[in-house]
Amino acid sequence: MKDMDIAEVSRRTGVPASTLRYYEEKGLVASIGRRGQRRLFDPAVLDRLALIALGRAGGFTLDEISSMLTPDGLPKMDRGRLDAKANELDQIIQRLRAIRDALRHAAICPAARPMECPTFRRAVRLAGAGRFEVAPLAPFRAEAVSVTRRKRETGDVRLE
Repeated sequence: MKDMDIAEVSRRTGVPASTLRYYEEKGLVASIGRRGQRRLFDPAVLDRLALIALGRAGGFTLDEISSMLTPDGLPKMDRGRLDAKANELDQIIQRLRAIRDALRHAAICPAARPMECPTFRRAVRLAGAGRFEVAPLAPFRAEAVSVTRRKRETGDVRLE
């Protein structure tokens, strides 16, 4: 494959030319020359940009990504750092699953309104306290007996 100008790299990767210039300024990629006013890049820049995209999608900062790339284009990844980031992503995924489950529960809960449901109210309290990172004590599931019916049977007007 022949050298590509900045427009071709941008077209192939979806990375705007302005971002490519910024990445070059930060030392993440390097042009190999110019054709007129346009920067030229070696085809290997496509793999490097894909690696940068993966790092960004994984939550690494550009500075963190930069420290994992060598000038010769080969990655020098700290496996401990990769494992720590994977653990961080596991926590985010756990929190997002709990939020998703709470929303799904509210959508199918037999309570007249979501805020009448003790399970959903617990999720709201956890979120309000900034503690939704911790998975709820039990999976979110619809109550076997609706809150309205329970109120009728017990005469209890409290939600909890």
